Amino acid sequence: MNDFLDELKRRHQSAAASAFPATGAVNDFANNLLNWLFPEHTGQVMADPVMLEQYGQQLEIQLELLLQSMQHQLPDTAMQLSRHFMMQVPNMYEELKKDADAMLQGDPAATCLYEVIRAYPGFYAVAFYRMAHILCKLRVPLLPRMITELAHSKTGIDIHPGAVIAPWFCIDHGTGVVIGETTVIGPHVKLYQGVTLGALSVDKEMAHNKRHPTIEEHTVIYAGATILGGDTVVGHHSIIGGNVWLIRSVEPFSRIYYKAEHRLTEL
Repeated sequence: MNDFLDELKRRHQSAAASAFPATGAVNDFANNLLNWLFPEHTGQVMADPVMLEQYGQQLEIQLELLLQSMQHQLPDTAMQLSRHFMMQVPNMYEELKKDADAMLQGDPAATCLYEVIRAYPGFYAVAFYRMAHILCKLRVPLLPRMITELAHSKTGIDIHPGAVIAPWFCIDHGTGVVIGETTVIGPHVKLYQGVTLGALSVDKEMAHNKRHPTIEEHTVIYAGATILGGDTVVGHHSIIGGNVWLIRSVEPFSRIYYKAEHRLTEL
């Protein structure tokens, strides 16, 4: 028992234990940012324009405090990185408006944008991804992954912050969706639940290679489809049917599905 407590003491006193911000603080920042951009998310409205501007300044300070705990690992100062992040928020906001609209237009059950923003797990997961992707591009370690994993734990949608995803992105239902680190997704792509955009190999030597597929614009991928490999390109305006297993590229305007006898068929 003493050896066990000594081990715990060393772990809690190690530099690594305090090298990153607490998960709760990260969760607070991400949700506060989402509510600042979309008050529909929680119904907490800031009607005073001065208060609204001040809240944005507080978010920048909040992010700076998160980054300060990991300053020695950052490519720039926490203050400069938080400033760079906030400068990119207006563009992120425009992209998220397009994503919300894509979800509204792509789901017959959606009645209005308010419903999408307030209740759709796809919007929540994509919003957290877009925050994390900015931090990833700023070369902030671990924090982007913490943000996307918060969304993953709440929605069942696992999007790596390194993935490149164009706007007008729609995830319908969403549970079980996995999007790998080097995935590239064009505009107007729609994914259903259980879709995996993954790698053919998990060899650590491939960590810096493109391991995940490219999905070109105006493609729909139905539930349970698995598309693997960094060389795999799904051409634009394609439809990938449910439960398809795909490890090769397909031409634009392809229709890929499984027949009852489980053979891969292309129309």
